[in-house]
Amino acid sequence: MDNERIRAICLGLPHVTEVLNWGHHLVYFVGDRDIGGKMFAMTDLDGTGFGVLWFHCGAERFHELLEIEGISASPYLARAHWVTIERWDVLRSREIEDELGRAHALIYEKLPKRTKTVLAMPEKERAKHIRERRKVLAARAKAKKE
Repeated sequence: MDNERIRAICLGLPHVTEVLNWGHHLVYFVGDRDIGGKMFAMTDLDGTGFGVLWFHCGAERFHELLEIEGISASPYLARAHWVTIERWDVLRSREIEDELGRAHALIYEKLPKRTKTVLAMPEKERAKHIRERRKVLAARAKAKKE
């Protein structure tokens, strides 16, 4: 397992977008974050951080996963039930794929109704809505600076 395989798995799930954040983390969102999408997983691209993969696992699964050597509570995200896989060989490939699918489903269920409505739109209409939303956000940011 590696970052490219994780990327393929995540982008194969419905409504997933990716963003490079904090300099070296590839963050995967269910839905575009400009319309209220939420992150469900992230990877460390350059290997300088702690762990190789972080993901949301839910309250029920959180303590089960912490019992596995090589999995720990994610710094800053543990209270939201995120775990960190410290190295790629901690879980088998199929287990990682299952956990990412579960993380995606858990986060999708928590999305606001308005975000789910946008995600249910046809592709062209959804893309237009997201572009318009980005313009609104950019105008707000510009107004704050002035």
